[in-house]
Amino acid sequence: MSKNASDLKVELGMLVEVELVSCSGECERLIFTLVADEQADFPAGFLGVGTPLAKTILGHWPDSELDYGVGDLQHVRILSVAPSDQIQTEDVAARREAVIRKALKHSDYVNALTFATSVNSKWGDYDIDSLDPDQWETEE
Repeated sequence: MSKNASDLKVELGMLVEVELVSCSGECERLIFTLVADEQADFPAGFLGVGTPLAKTILGHWPDSELDYGVGDLQHVRILSVAPSDQIQTEDVAARREAVIRKALKHSDYVNALTFATSVNSKWGDYDIDSLDPDQWETEE
């Protein structure tokens, strides 16, 4: 049996268009493909199923208006649901891991610099210039 657009509900792998309605009545339209959280990349059009928005609309049909009290938002309207032809080709999890590693290395450098500065100011003779930022900020 072939399904037309009105027979499709929001589920993983679907292209969904919604309208977010704020308390002041302002509306914002979003279009995204619903994906597993590991492949979520909202700027690229992929919304993870574990997000509050996805949890609110999952299993619902087009033309549904649902309560969505996040921030100043009040409702979400599902405008359309269709099979998605978008495929997440990037390994988003690997990209996230690389960003986290880089942030941790930078944090280690800042902590070492802070320690060196406090030791130098209290006891003196600590060579702050010997800290090599490259050991923490190298790209992998």
